[in-house]
Amino acid sequence: MEWFEEQLEVEKGRIAKFAVNRLVVSRQSAFQKIEVYDTVSFGRMLVHDQVVMATEYDEAHYHEMIAHVPLCVHPAPTKVLVIGGGDGGTVREIMKHGRVEMVHVCEIDEAVVDICLEYFPSLSCGFSDPRVHCFFEDGAAFVAARKNEYDVIIVDSSDPIGPAEGLFQEQFYQNLYEALRDDGVLVTQSESFHYHRATIGNLLSFAPRIFPVYQYYFTLVPTYPSGTIGFSFCSKRYDALENFEPGHILKLGSLKYYNEAIHRAAFVLPESFRIFLDEILAYKNLSAHMEN
Repeated sequence: MEWFEEQLEVEKGRIAKFAVNRLVVSRQSAFQKIEVYDTVSFGRMLVHDQVVMATEYDEAHYHEMIAHVPLCVHPAPTKVLVIGGGDGGTVREIMKHGRVEMVHVCEIDEAVVDICLEYFPSLSCGFSDPRVHCFFEDGAAFVAARKNEYDVIIVDSSDPIGPAEGLFQEQFYQNLYEALRDDGVLVTQSESFHYHRATIGNLLSFAPRIFPVYQYYFTLVPTYPSGTIGFSFCSKRYDALENFEPGHILKLGSLKYYNEAIHRAAFVLPESFRIFLDEILAYKNLSAHMEN
């Protein structure tokens, strides 16, 4: 049996191994090495620079949660921006919302979209919707040039290394705030609370200062490090629980993971991590009060 080894966490004593039947395609783009494997247990698997991005088995756990949580909170999400998301899964889920009139996708690597259109049609099917417009540009530069334009922005990024490193910086979040309309909502991929508290702590050092509402939630993805991955819900006005509109779920059709109870439960955090967040946020609030 052949194995693919993801060594993203190897320096911390962790490694993930996936039994594979074959390598389907391997392509070096201008930004990264992109591979598709046919795995024994998880269907086709998309890999960037030896890091697992998605598998057919559990991709819906991620894509449904990054898309439907903000879109079921914002009361009128007509124009949406996705930064990253070249596999198409997030776009596919957004297009289930009939209220959305236009989606901009800013993906730095066009090769990701090309490969997913060919090898992951169930993921990339949303790209054919006429409401979707793709821009193959740097996401940080793209959003910096836009002001007061989007109701919802979703940053569907990879880990904060390589092409995605700039998507975890303070200036980027400030630009995201300015690109949103007055009641805009932002959701960003924000790593695992089991493994990546340093990264989350860095986000907490500025995101709650920029956005009036900051809430962390998570989903279960068996093929991601630690089996969990989290998101930052950042909003100018709406609370992810108080302003949640579950009636919209009935209009989404068949889903694999997301439902009303999951939406609410995703914001219930393990005690040690809840304390970690509360302590940082309390310190930030105190510091802001002292500065004023």
